[in-house]
Amino acid sequence: MTSNRLEAFSDGVIAIIITIMVLELRPPHDASLSALRPLLPVFLSYAMSFLFIGIYWSNHHHLMQAVEHVNGSVLWANLHLLFWLSLTPFVTAWIGDTRFAAWPVALYGIVLLLSAIAYSILVLALLSIHPRESVLATAIGRDFKGKISMVIYLVAIPLASVRPWLAYTIYMIVAVMWLVPDRRIEKTVVP
Repeated sequence: MTSNRLEAFSDGVIAIIITIMVLELRPPHDASLSALRPLLPVFLSYAMSFLFIGIYWSNHHHLMQAVEHVNGSVLWANLHLLFWLSLTPFVTAWIGDTRFAAWPVALYGIVLLLSAIAYSILVLALLSIHPRESVLATAIGRDFKGKISMVIYLVAIPLASVRPWLAYTIYMIVAVMWLVPDRRIEKTVVP
């Protein structure tokens, strides 16, 4: 089975996730610019989540470019990733509505961590059906950035209980690390 349907399905789910998030942005009833100020936490949480979803979409696309074929376990691993990503609108709205309170920020980090773990499981499922010398295996390498991201989340999540803004800033640092698409795959796969 080729990866085209898996990629198309994933693109559709990710588009829906982004749509759900943007629908949570409610305009103020007042026409003044000052009416936007209370919405700033909501917008900031949306912008950050949009960035994270965009990073997953971009890296998923690059990953699929190196894939020769998929099987049932890969399909389930991909659904597992989409499950955790689909919780992003919920935690995004909770953060915005509570103005970055401790529990919402911690749960946001948990969703980020579980999404990262799910992405790693997807990669492992793909590697298990590709030879060691495949383009995919060569491109993935040791995946230091993926592993260090999970460690950073593990540090930031408990920090959210005492310093939610610091934990959220740490989540942003991980996003900055991933802004550039995965160059390992870009270097290996010829466009």
